[in-house]
Amino acid sequence: MVVGTLKIEFRLFDNRSLKGKRKVVRSMVDKVKAKFNVSVAEVGSNDKWQKIELGISAIGNDRRHIDSSLNHILEFLDSLYLAQIVNTEMDIFNL
Repeated sequence: MVVGTLKIEFRLFDNRSLKGKRKVVRSMVDKVKAKFNVSVAEVGSNDKWQKIELGISAIGNDRRHIDSSLNHILEFLDSLYLAQIVNTEMDIFNL
């Protein structure tokens, strides 16, 4: 079994409230869940209205497939232009 995790940190520049941030986070999470078969959640910076931290995980039996899937998700989120990607951390584990 192969488990892949991806943590992405985004910066929101035109946002002025937590309500606006929640709208962007909901949009990102819903779009990723609809397009890819992965788990997605906001994992940090819940009270900071200009910063989003998303955690994504995928499970499979092929390391290359998991790596490719997580890279496609990263490219997809970047192509949405909802927020700027500041930092990413990707780990893939064989269990």
